[in-house]
Amino acid sequence: MKSMTDSVSETTTGDVPIALPQTSTTRRIRIARLRDFALVPAVIAVAVLGYAVNPVFLHKGNLILILQTMSEVGVLVLAEALILIAGRMDLSLESTFGLAPGVAAWLLLPGAPASIGLGSHLPSWTGIPLTLAAGAVIGAINGLLIVKYRLNGFIVTLGMLIVLRGLLTGISKGQTFFNLPKSMLWIGQTYWFTVPVAVWLCLALFGVAMFVLGYTRAGRSLYAIGGNPNAARAAGINVDRVLWITLIICSTLAALGGLMLTGRLASVAANQGNGYIFTVFAAAVIGGISLNGGKGTMFGAFTGVLLLYMIQDVLTLAGVHAEWIGALDGAIILLALVLSRITSGQAQD
Repeated sequence: MKSMTDSVSETTTGDVPIALPQTSTTRRIRIARLRDFALVPAVIAVAVLGYAVNPVFLHKGNLILILQTMSEVGVLVLAEALILIAGRMDLSLESTFGLAPGVAAWLLLPGAPASIGLGSHLPSWTGIPLTLAAGAVIGAINGLLIVKYRLNGFIVTLGMLIVLRGLLTGISKGQTFFNLPKSMLWIGQTYWFTVPVAVWLCLALFGVAMFVLGYTRAGRSLYAIGGNPNAARAAGINVDRVLWITLIICSTLAALGGLMLTGRLASVAANQGNGYIFTVFAAAVIGGISLNGGKGTMFGAFTGVLLLYMIQDVLTLAGVHAEWIGALDGAIILLALVLSRITSGQAQD
């Protein structure tokens, strides 16, 4: 009979600093850790290839543009990675990405005949808190349905994706929100040391996530839940509370990512975020985040989204049509799944 410690240890799959016996599981853990850094040479190789395709690739302006557009979706990748590590999946993040800033714009813009705003006369500085609050409410509703009422998370978030997309179309009347308050533009248009605030914010959030997952009890709990929720409960982890809080935090992060894009474009389109979930999953999976839960790190997720956007930029500079770039995301997911299967030692199961 295995001890409780052994049971929980087997579910943490290498991202939690728990001593394990020298077994085949431990060897797979070491391989998984090496995979987090496997994309670094790929990032360098793509940079060299990009320069060979077009020297503009390594110009400061182009690199900053890559980082800024990557940061907006990078926050979405961070949010989805946390949920995937916990053994769940949230498809509604892409709609939260659009609806949350859309709700803030709708509330703050005047309700004159020429405008599509509600005209609530709220202070303009409330743009950021309103956006984040909208994201938190969506996450809380997802948590209520998934955690409290035990509904299937895939179906719940798929339904929520459709509902939120319809709500954004409804409040915007199918149009684009313009003339937004400065508070909603600040993150996307402010620069610190010639680098957009959005980039600094994305890097900071990934840094915090790396610390939490690697060095805190909350992070270890997330990996344990993703690996084996029953063993996590037996070890004293409040699984429901952790999952609910994770869903709220990640939905709030999705709202923040949408605010970054809103600030850069100075608008909220009626279809903002549509289709982003495919890029998010491609970046997460290529970065080593397991769709089965309990595996992966934030460093791997970060290098995954960075590599994906570098490849897309190289293809754009090479004159490849956008339709083919979209097909790349699906191919990357399939390739990453195969590699993950091989490196986990389960290729012949």
